[in-house]
Parts: sequence; structure tokens; C-alpha cells
Amino acid sequence: MSSPVFTIAPEENVAHARNLMLKHKISTLVVAREGKMIGIVTKTDLSRRLAQAEPMWRRRPIDKIPVSMVMNDAPISIYPDASISQASNLMLENGINSLVVVRENIMGIVTGTDIMRYVSQQKDIKLRVSDLMVDDIIFVHRHHTINHVVQEMEKHEVNRVIVTDDSNEAVGIITTSNVALNIMVDNEGNMQSKSIKMARRSTPAGQKTYRYIKDVPLVAEDIMVELPSGVAVDDMVTDAARLMLEEHVISLPVVNREEIVSMIGRKDILRAAQ
Repeated sequence: MSSPVFTIAPEENVAHARNLMLKHKISTLVVAREGKMIGIVTKTDLSRRLAQAEPMWRRRPIDKIPVSMVMNDAPISIYPDASISQASNLMLENGINSLVVVRENIMGIVTGTDIMRYVSQQKDIKLRVSDLMVDDIIFVHRHHTINHVVQEMEKHEVNRVIVTDDSNEAVGIITTSNVALNIMVDNEGNMQSKSIKMARRSTPAGQKTYRYIKDVPLVAEDIMVELPSGVAVDDMVTDAARLMLEEHVISLPVVNREEIVSMIGRKDILRAAQ
């Protein structure tokens, strides 16, 4: 497990939660009041909530949204003597990536990354990437909106999608972390939009000035990141886990003869620890 546990009060705002995650390079915060856990908030919670199109979220500054509105108020905990297998099963069964370790008080937190680190060190795990990789790859076009990206993630219950260009070539990847860290960039309320500039000539010398003409939705290419290194279908799962940790990613393309045929992610690595 990881310790110490970083906490936040329910009345603190989402901007503060995001900044804590960035500062400490973590993906989970325990929401506590008077030392007692009342909830948990993750990057996934932030990305899903803030990408919603309901009026209560639209164009609302993130420093005005309390953590209590985005947190999971029924977090799942685990006792400190539980096995890695039990922790993995709990995460997979409940579709979560973190468990708060509790005896009488909060002792720590165990995440999917912690379990992935454990798997990467196990020489007796003989599984290959082909044994765990996902059959279906979810693609989005580089011009798809962020709302569409999040909807595809939720529909297919995945935490990453591959971004393609007009030629159907893979040009990037988006994970829930990318969504959480990028749609919350404007404290003026433009959480899901960007401003388009139009150039105009204003001097005889041809010097250009710019003015904003409209706001448009953020699209996939605005927040995608470069595709991480791929793994081969016959590589060992332990090597795939190690590569994810080294590159600080939660999924990798699976390549067969230079073609992306699948993906393997953190959730798949958890299955190796069952």
C-alpha cells in the first residue's frame, strides 16, 4: 500500500483537488471530515463528472464546484492483512482502481499501480500479453469532442481510447487521466471549450493582429498524448507491467507485425494478480 494518504475536505473545491493530484503525482484523494473518511475522489471521477452536459456542470468554474459533488460517497475499504489477490478481486469486481486500507483508522491506500508494481516483480507469473489483452480496441477520431470520448469510455467500460486521423492511422491515445487533467483548465468557466482566433491585416506592412471570434468544444486532438511504446503479443505480462511503470502509462498498444491489434491495460494486469 501507499502511505501517507492525502486527504481533502468535502467543502474544498475541485480546482484544489486537481492541484493536489498534480503536485503529489497521485490519482486518488480521501475525502475526510474531522479525521473520518466520508468519501473518495479520483481522476476518473473528475473526468466523468465534469464532462457531463447537464446545466449544473456546463460552464461552471471548477473553483466553485465542491469536492462533495464529484466524490464517491461509498468508498470500498480493505483490511491491512488482506492478500494481493483479494485486493485485485475487489478492484475488478467493483470497477475501481483504489482501496482505502483501514483497521480502526485510515492506514494507507492501495492502487492498481501498486498491484501492477507487484506483478512486474513476480518471476513465477508466466502469463503472456496474448493471455490478457483486450480483443476490441476503441477508436475515436481526432475531431471527436471530449464528451464523445468520455461517452465511448463509459459505454465500453474502458479507461483509454486510441485516436485516429482522416487516414485511420493511430496518432495518439487518451486516458481518463488525460481527460481529468485537461478539461479543467479554465477557471473562468470554459471547462470544455477553446477559443478560435481569426487573423486580420491591420497595417500596410502586413502585420497581423488577432481577435477571438468564437468558442468551440475541445476535441480529441487537443488532449491526446503520444502513443506509448508497444508490446508484442508474445511478450511476458510482467514485462508489460514493467514498461507501463517506466513510461507512467495505464495501457499499452499490442503490436503484431507492426500493426496495433489490441491493448493491454492496468485492469488486465490486475487479473494476473488474482
